[in-house]
Formats: sequence, structure tokens, C-alpha cells
Amino acid sequence: MGIGLPFLNSKPLTLTFKIPINGFSRFFEELKNGRVMATKCRGCGKLYFPPVAECGECFSSGMDWVELDGEGEVEAFTHVVVRPESFKRNPPYTLVVARLKEGVKVFAKLSNVDLAEVRVGMKVKLKTKIVGDEAIYEFTPV
Repeated sequence: MGIGLPFLNSKPLTLTFKIPINGFSRFFEELKNGRVMATKCRGCGKLYFPPVAECGECFSSGMDWVELDGEGEVEAFTHVVVRPESFKRNPPYTLVVARLKEGVKVFAKLSNVDLAEVRVGMKVKLKTKIVGDEAIYEFTPV
């Protein structure tokens, strides 16, 4: 009922964003080829995932593309039971933050695992997957 404030009934809303990827198109191309890429600064050696065009440490724009091995360990996770509208057709899922052997942390969905088996310290592997016409990355248990 509310507290007497005026309101409008909401309607479903679909938003489409155009995100410029001029410096990052290689990341998406490589995902389609089954490779997950990061960028590494030529100046100070810092590794970035997701990739960046310029280093936040030394401000160099000299970045090299580096393929990630993808093996890592779960540091945090959450089970998503109450899902956003666009994901309601999917069953509950798990999102994890894993630190890869290369040192970067990656936030992604964890697939092919029973919710009760997920734990901090679990060994995972980052994989690519084609969904419709898009390439994505996700973790699977090792």
C-alpha cells in the first residue's frame, strides 16, 4: 500500500547499450576463438583482467595482449536464487571470484557444479562458451 506517496505502476523495460570497444575488440575476437586474454603493461609489468588500454599504475599506453591459462582458486562466491528478469528462465546459478595462477582476479559464473559442492579454495578453470551469437567466459570445476 505504501505511505501515501504517489506512484506509477512499472512496465517491463528493455535497454540496449552500445559500448565502444575500439581498444578491446581483440578480447571479444579471441573469446570466439576459445582464448581468454588479459593485457600486460610493457612499462611496469602489471597484468590486467579485464583488459585495459592504459596502465593504472605507471600510466603507460604500451600494453601487450597475454593469453590466460585460466586455472585458479575460488576466493568468494554467491548463489543467485532471486534472479534478474532477464535471467528468470535460467535455474539458480553461482557467481565466483577466483584468483588465477597469473595473479588476476576474475568474476564469472561457475557452471557444471552442484550448488552444495561450491567452496572457497575450490580449483576452477576459466573456459569460453558460445551462447547464441556471443562468446562468453565462465568457470568450471577442475
